[in-house]
Amino acid sequence: MLKHKDHFHGSDLEKIEQIYHIKKEEIISFSANVNPLGISSKLRNSLSRHLDAITVYPDREYKELRQCIAQYAGSQPENIIVGNGSTELISLFIQTYHPKKAIILGPTYSEYEREITLGGGSTVYYPLREELGFQMDVQDFCSHLNDSLDLAVLCNPNNPTSTAISASEMRQILDACLQHGIFVMVDETYVEFSEQVDAVSSVSLTNYYTNLIILRGTSKFFAAPGLRLGYAVTGNQDLIRTINTRQNPWSISSLAEIAGRLMFQDHEYMENTRNLILSQRKRMYDTLDSWDTVKVYPPAANFILARILKKGIDADQLFDHCIRQKLMIRNCSTFPFLDNHYFRFCIMNPEQNSLLLKALREVL
Repeated sequence: MLKHKDHFHGSDLEKIEQIYHIKKEEIISFSANVNPLGISSKLRNSLSRHLDAITVYPDREYKELRQCIAQYAGSQPENIIVGNGSTELISLFIQTYHPKKAIILGPTYSEYEREITLGGGSTVYYPLREELGFQMDVQDFCSHLNDSLDLAVLCNPNNPTSTAISASEMRQILDACLQHGIFVMVDETYVEFSEQVDAVSSVSLTNYYTNLIILRGTSKFFAAPGLRLGYAVTGNQDLIRTINTRQNPWSISSLAEIAGRLMFQDHEYMENTRNLILSQRKRMYDTLDSWDTVKVYPPAANFILARILKKGIDADQLFDHCIRQKLMIRNCSTFPFLDNHYFRFCIMNPEQNSLLLKALREVL
């Protein structure tokens, strides 16, 4: 049995291997939130033909890549910044903007607080409420904004709750933040998994608000965490110039640049991904929603947050039961405001999802 302090992220397969003596290659990770289809077939079939690209430096301004991303995301090339994963871009933005006090939507990804703290800033959390299904009360959130804050951090759809703020609600938030001089950083890592991407994404709002930056990556939707390719979208040209000055040159390799151009044009892969995730997400949600031993929250991303209602069972026990069947879920008690009865799992292939449902039913 796990000790309460031992919790595992989707990338912790080596730790699992050591503790449970299960080969990491045999583990089905429902914790990593990565597209189960794997990398784009267009990328797989084409990248090997471009290996000679590593013999030369990439274009320092990544013009073709930024044009490709702009077309994919619905923006303009001059509003795109590319980086070595969205993690680098989060760090660059925080270092550039240097916030003194930030409000963070919680529970959420810990990297935001870490970067702000490393930069000498402080953070406060605005907790999403369980009784609202972890959906944001926009009016209440805006009432918590004040002149002491200079940054708002929103993950949308949010990890781990899988809830989303609509583009129209985001406009209300941006208007309120403008009144207090607050910049808004939106992490859209999971937005492509939404049923209606345009209804959730704030990319179009960068044409109207200069206090907005949006971050995206290729680790989850495009199943390429090892590629380390991310991008930011903002209409604030002064911010772009400052970030470009701070960023190390050639932060993206020649192969990553080519891979990005290939992935962002593979429309068949995108359609197949969305069809799989949306259909299987509905199946998993509807099944668990019919059980009286667990509560599930309506998801907008490729993962589902659940709360254990069965007495005598907690997330440690459930994790232990599943991992012994080589199925890795996420114990969510390390997230702010969530206790040891919350767990999260991502949507995988139908056969793998069936294995997880069977394992969960054995305990819940």
